[in-house]
Amino acid sequence: MEDSNHEDPQHTAGEEASSAGSHRPGVRVSAAAPCGARLTLPGVMDAEGRVDESRLRMHIFKNGGVCPSERGLAWRFLFGMYPCSSTALERSLLQEQMLVRFRVMKTKWQQFLPSAVRMHLNGTDAELVAAVGYFDQRQTLAQQQTQDQSDEVRDRLAFLELQAQILFERVTFDREELREATRIIDKDVARTNRDLSYYQGEGSANLLVLRDILITYAAFHPEVGYAQGMNDLCSRFLEVLNSEVDAYWSFSCYMEKFSKDFRADGLHRKIELEAALLKELDPSLYAHLVTDSMESFTFCHRWLLLGFQREFEHSDALRLFEILSCDHLELISQQVNRARYQERLAQTCSTEDSSESELQAINTDFTFELFICAAILLENRESLLRCRDEVQLIQFTSSLQGTLELNSTLKKAERHLYNYCKRCAWDDMNVCCKTDKSKEENFLYQLRSLLVLK
Repeated sequence: MEDSNHEDPQHTAGEEASSAGSHRPGVRVSAAAPCGARLTLPGVMDAEGRVDESRLRMHIFKNGGVCPSERGLAWRFLFGMYPCSSTALERSLLQEQMLVRFRVMKTKWQQFLPSAVRMHLNGTDAELVAAVGYFDQRQTLAQQQTQDQSDEVRDRLAFLELQAQILFERVTFDREELREATRIIDKDVARTNRDLSYYQGEGSANLLVLRDILITYAAFHPEVGYAQGMNDLCSRFLEVLNSEVDAYWSFSCYMEKFSKDFRADGLHRKIELEAALLKELDPSLYAHLVTDSMESFTFCHRWLLLGFQREFEHSDALRLFEILSCDHLELISQQVNRARYQERLAQTCSTEDSSESELQAINTDFTFELFICAAILLENRESLLRCRDEVQLIQFTSSLQGTLELNSTLKKAERHLYNYCKRCAWDDMNVCCKTDKSKEENFLYQLRSLLVLK
């Protein structure tokens, strides 16, 4: 996996505005990247702007992410805000629709719960007090810019607004649930990492934008609501996309797949999978960590929930988030199985011999983030073996915050993934290929090339 975290001088002004951490005072957070902006990744986008999704995901994994200048646009496809099959022209229309729908949604909960429109401050947090002022100025500027739109644009947006109002007309809210969600969001937004340049100075107004996104999501997804940690995840989308509207829809698409992780049963399942993977990779370390005094892997809770957001330097954490989100293991599992099937067809084994062993599929429940987690645990194996209880484990893992090096961790995780995939096929290959060593070597070569190991 190569490091693509480099600057590309060949980027457009629109792409620059969407790159990670590219906030400048006065930037309209509600603005979106130009729909006609192009990805320059080889073979990923065609002349009309359609994206080859599998190539995009493969590029992200093999190259260790995308360069910052293209991150904003790439994320809009990666997380499903834009359909990869859409053209640039179609996306310009889709963008208007998403803009209007978000405005209608936000207005609906604000009218339902007026007390939640403004963040309640006790006056002791000077930065948040200033943020409210900057936010109000930005809102006034946005209203003035709306008034400057042409009659044609206003008419088109008015029609889209009517459609959105009809769409959300029957949506109802639970007042107490929404009030409680807002109370927790206000606490968590204030705890969002303000050391980031995106939230400093006039950028502190972005904290209020983040708040509105989270309340809107909680209001229109009552089955999920709001849970602690969502502010950190949503903050990534807002920072990278630099757009209130785009951040909302991208975050919503992400949560369609991962909202279960914020439920107790979902996270418990992920921790169980991490334990099962470590048992495969290092049985003795696993045995040590499941003793009576350390009976679970809860010390990995924050890592898995937030995608190792605090364990790596910030720009690397963003890069890792997009690598984990490309679902590379799910993609290669199909390719590996096809390779194994082709190899098996090429065998001259008898029917009786081939029936002795059934092909085992790679367990796609072992997502790449679990291999990242395992790589960190195995790299710190000796320190973990010295831990005698849960408190010592939590203290040790907390000490790793901001200290890990991403590229080396990725290489180790890839190696563990490769070894795991190889073991899944090993018994079958021993049976089917014992008469022809070249077949085994050919399959393992294909497997290695799929995982991009150098």
